[in-house]
Amino acid sequence: MLHGIACHRPRKRGGPSGAPALPMTQSTQSNTPDPSQAALAGVRVLDFTSAVVGPYAAKIMADHGADVIKIEAGDGDVIRWIAGPSPTPGMSGKFLHLNRGKRSIALDLKSEAGREVAMALVERADVMLINMRPRAIERLGLDYAALAARNPRLVYCSMVGFGPGPYRDTPAYDSIIQGGSGVAALAEMATGVPRYVPYVVADRTVGLMALNAVLMALFQRERTGRGQRLEVPMFENMAALVMSEHLYGATFDPPLSEPGDLRLIDPQASPVKTLDGYVCLTTNTDAQAHALMDVMGRPEMKEDPRFRTKQARAAHSSEYFAIRAQAMAERTTREWLEALAAADIPAMPYNTLDSLRSDPHIVGAGLLRRVEHPSEGAMWDIADPTSMSGSVACEMRPAPLLGEHGLEILRELGYSDEAARRMMEQGAVGGR
Repeated sequence: MLHGIACHRPRKRGGPSGAPALPMTQSTQSNTPDPSQAALAGVRVLDFTSAVVGPYAAKIMADHGADVIKIEAGDGDVIRWIAGPSPTPGMSGKFLHLNRGKRSIALDLKSEAGREVAMALVERADVMLINMRPRAIERLGLDYAALAARNPRLVYCSMVGFGPGPYRDTPAYDSIIQGGSGVAALAEMATGVPRYVPYVVADRTVGLMALNAVLMALFQRERTGRGQRLEVPMFENMAALVMSEHLYGATFDPPLSEPGDLRLIDPQASPVKTLDGYVCLTTNTDAQAHALMDVMGRPEMKEDPRFRTKQARAAHSSEYFAIRAQAMAERTTREWLEALAAADIPAMPYNTLDSLRSDPHIVGAGLLRRVEHPSEGAMWDIADPTSMSGSVACEMRPAPLLGEHGLEILRELGYSDEAARRMMEQGAVGGR
C-alpha cells in the first residue's frame, strides 16, 4: 500500500517583505484531521510528466489527497533547473510550487531494472500522467495497451502537443502552442506586434483540461470497473478556446464579420490610466455603462446612439474606450475606486507582481504562506484557494529533492534494502 497524504497543523505564517505579517488563518478542521477525508484520498497517481502541463495537474490532485509519485529521469524535471535561482541547485521556485505534496523517485527507464520498478508502480496505480511524444512512449514500453494489460483499471492520461495529423510528432512547448493556436496573434491584432502571453497559459489551461478528463474517467470507472486511455492535445485545445472566443461573426457561413472580438482586441481594452496610476474596470451591462457615464460626468452619452446599448458600444468600442480614458485621467486611483464602488461598477486596483503579494485580500485570504522547506529554508508557499465543505484540507509535504523517496518507494513495492541499493549502484534507480 502506498503512502497517502500527510496532514499537519497549519504552520505559522508571516507576510512578504514589505508587507504586513500574514495572520494565522482560522482553521475549521480538528487538530488531528483524518487524511482519509481528503477528496482524493486513496487515489494513487504516477506523474511521469515534466515542465508545467502535467506537473500542474498532478499538483492539484496532491493538494486534494492523492498519493502522487513523481517519476523523473536521472537529471530530473527540466523545471528544476530553468525557472529561477534557489538555495539548492535543481529546486527552483516554480518547481517547488508545481510539485509540492509529491514523492520523487528517479528511474532509468531504458534499463531493465528501471522498467521493472515502473511496471510494479503501474500495477498499483489508479492514474498515470505522461507527456512524452508518442514515439518515445512506445520505445519505452509505456504505451496504454502494454500497461492496461497489467492494470485494466488504470486511467492513463497522455498530454501531447498535437493529436493525430501533420504535426503529430512535432515537439511542443507553451510558446509553440501559443504561437500556433492564435494566442500570439491576438496581441498583434491589438498592438501590431505578435507577443506570447508572459505566463504559460497553454500549459496551465491544458493541465486543467487533463485534470478534468482524469476525474471524469475515475467517475466512469466507478460504474464500469475499467480504466481508459485519455489523450489531451495542447494545440487543438488552445485553438478551440481561441476560436470559440474570437470567431465572432465568422462563426456563420457565410461570415457576418471578420474574426476577432473587438471589445477584447482593442488596444484600449486594458487597465485605464488615472492621475497617479491605473484602475481595472469593466462595464458589460447597460446599467453598469450608464452608471459609469454618470460617474464620469458625461450623462449625455446615455442618449448617444453609439453608446446607448451594449450592442452599440461593442460596435463603437474604440470611441467608447477613448472617452473613458480621457475621463479617467482626471482623478486619482483612490478617487475612482471610491466612486466606482459607490455606483456598483465592477472595478479593482491594478496590481504589479510586487503589490499583488501585499494586496489586502491576498493577505486576508492567507494565499501566501511562509513555510520552512527541509532543504531550501524559508519560502513562500501558495495555498490552494479552493475550499470543499465536506473534505479535509491538509498541509502538503514539501516538493521533493530529486529521487528523495526512492528507497521508501522500493520498500513499499517489496524490494529488500539490498536489492534497492544494488539498483541504485547500477544507476537504474536514483534515490536516498
